[in-house]
Amino acid sequence: MSTLKSFQSEIQEIHARELARQRGRRPSGPPATTSLNVQGLEQTNITGEPPPSGAGGAEYEDEVILALLSSHDYDRARIAIAQLITGHKGEYILRIGSRLPHTSLFAGEGVDKITGWSGLPRTDTEVTSLRLSVNKVVEELAGKVSVLLEIIDGPYPRATLLLRLPPPSIALVPEVRCAVVGNVDSGKSTTLGVLTRGPLDDGRGRARVALFRHKHEIETGRTSSVGMEILGFSTAGTPVLPNIPLSADPDAIRRDKMGWDEISAQSAKIVSFNLAGHERYLKTTLYGLTSGAPSCVILMIGANAGVIGMSKEHLAIALALSVPVVVCITKIDMTPPNVLAETTKQVVKILKSPGCRKTPVFVNSMEVAVESSQTFAQHKLCPIFRISNVTGEGLDYVRTFLNLLPSSEADTETFTVDQPLEYSVTDVWSVPYVGTVVNGILSSGSVKTGDSILFGPDSNGHFQSTVWALNTYRADVATAEAGQCVALALKRVKRAAVRKGMVIVHKTDTPPKATRQFEGQVLILYHNTTMQTGYQAMLHCGAVRQTVRIISMDNPEGILRTGDRATVQFEFISHPEFVKVGMKLLFREGKTKGLGVITRLL
Repeated sequence: MSTLKSFQSEIQEIHARELARQRGRRPSGPPATTSLNVQGLEQTNITGEPPPSGAGGAEYEDEVILALLSSHDYDRARIAIAQLITGHKGEYILRIGSRLPHTSLFAGEGVDKITGWSGLPRTDTEVTSLRLSVNKVVEELAGKVSVLLEIIDGPYPRATLLLRLPPPSIALVPEVRCAVVGNVDSGKSTTLGVLTRGPLDDGRGRARVALFRHKHEIETGRTSSVGMEILGFSTAGTPVLPNIPLSADPDAIRRDKMGWDEISAQSAKIVSFNLAGHERYLKTTLYGLTSGAPSCVILMIGANAGVIGMSKEHLAIALALSVPVVVCITKIDMTPPNVLAETTKQVVKILKSPGCRKTPVFVNSMEVAVESSQTFAQHKLCPIFRISNVTGEGLDYVRTFLNLLPSSEADTETFTVDQPLEYSVTDVWSVPYVGTVVNGILSSGSVKTGDSILFGPDSNGHFQSTVWALNTYRADVATAEAGQCVALALKRVKRAAVRKGMVIVHKTDTPPKATRQFEGQVLILYHNTTMQTGYQAMLHCGAVRQTVRIISMDNPEGILRTGDRATVQFEFISHPEFVKVGMKLLFREGKTKGLGVITRLL
């Protein structure tokens, strides 16, 4: 019987190998870090010490810049800072002074008890002077510096700064995609309402009203659709929020909101959220997780209720899809201390269990929020925030964490600009005076307004041609690149001709082929009886969501149970789809769940 961890590792290997083969190159290792090369700074040895052997490049680059500023060599410091910021997608976190070891910091140890500090120690005067010098240089580059952390008192003076340049255009505003999940009544909509609107909640759901899209959602207080919300951060690192009075009533909060085009115009980074959590809408949540390519999953847990119902289901799905997880324990203002302690204990126990294998990190300080935002995805950490939407406790840590998350399009292993265009359709609308509009993510390549494209496959597996206009966050743009979420207006195309799961590619003499049958390696996560040939389930594979039927399997007994692994051949029930070898798949039917990867197209 295969374990989930070993099977996920094999899936990732197959996915990486096939992705590299399709892109015509050898499988690569971890993405290389941006290296600093400022006119031979290493040779001049400005710091008086050789580069630390085996140390992280970022730490040495920081010290080189600070040494230049200490020696008042502002011209070379300006070049160095410009290289670092542009090499890190328009923003860079600069640390001054001693650095806490992450292991001790995330374990919650007191500063006095921590050993193994790194970095070049600075006095409080030096920290303040260097911060002012960095601010001066960055402002000369038309950027902004926001002070994330500054500790002057104590044995280890230090500061952490966010250096950020304004994006050249709305089309190049970096985006972080987050999926918000959790059980019903866990506070998902209220938390997003407070984060994206500003005013705190009144304890009766005032903040969530602005997020609801349908009448029945307002009546029941439960989100049924994939709600899309965005939170912008300015170049100075402050949230871009509408000017709503703190005493505003629900109607004012719902009415006085900023348009997405306004938010985009004022933002240097955008965090987008999608959510839907009720048990009846599990397929909606699943579709958001598989088609939205989220950078992380934010799991909301009500402190008064604990990990119940769909919270466990959503956590299991996120783990199965290998998406990093962040936990927010909400409603701490109304929860008795003993109940809050019990919920916290339950969360930690689940995260440390063999099925999760996550290291819980309680975000109780700004320093933990800053450092965990940069490392949690790579080191299997799970940041835990304890927040109140009524008192505002813990919300500043959440905002700082979101502000510093690496942009989704910066993942060059997943999204590549130098490959042919591939765009997955995740939503379709008919807009008056515009026509058919589709929303989705550019998986690879780039596109500009007016390009001739093919979209499909239709019910017969064919692709049709048209041209388009581009839009992102409801603001018109001329071009888009891999990793961006954009809306496209398709000219002379009827709404009925387009559906979710279609792909859009550049028009060529050899259009892509649609697939009716395919083979994959699968692991049955749960099934209460047995599966056999003819079994049907709902398949989620990227933006594709369709019922499939098992037509054959390599199991000698001809049946599959919980924990079994097999090579299975599937067939789409309704119409062919565009899928590729190496794509991850998740199928479900009721409580039945299976995980796998496509290994062959038939």
